[in-house]
Amino acid sequence: MPWNIPIFLTWMRVLLIPVFTLLFFLPKGWVAPETVNWTAAIIFALAAVTDWFDGFLARLWKQTSDFGAFLDPVADKLMVATALLLLISLGRTYVIFAIIIIGREITISALREWMAQMGRRSSVAVATIGKFKTAAQMVAIFLLLLASNQFDNIFYLTGNILMFIASVLTLWSMFYYLKIAWQEIK
Repeated sequence: MPWNIPIFLTWMRVLLIPVFTLLFFLPKGWVAPETVNWTAAIIFALAAVTDWFDGFLARLWKQTSDFGAFLDPVADKLMVATALLLLISLGRTYVIFAIIIIGREITISALREWMAQMGRRSSVAVATIGKFKTAAQMVAIFLLLLASNQFDNIFYLTGNILMFIASVLTLWSMFYYLKIAWQEIK
């Protein structure tokens, strides 16, 4: 396994997941709820930024590796799935959004692995629609981490509107990738 700054940043994202999670399970009174929300949102934002930054640095410094290409999306998917499950448990978003997003991630990851085994992984490379999906999803999760459980909270409302948009883009991108893969398989 190669060690470099991009791989280090990816590992840091993985290691932040338990810290991020434990914030919401601290005993009542140890930390103010607003502090927990802001700290979790900042950790999530750092993870989102390093997701982009580690890939950028790896390409810039020509430090891409098979291990990095494997670990980067795993770290991203673990952080997003963890955040979605926490948000559901806190009553800040809806189960259907998590089912759509996590289900798509599993489906497309499996599709990419299968296409790679056939030597056609590049045919299901990340497309622009996938980037828009990721952006909407990351902003939605960030806002929902800041939200309280109150329906009149602007973070709650805006976050769930963006989560709906992210879910639509998630389905759209999944069908886009499946269509491309189907054309390759035929």
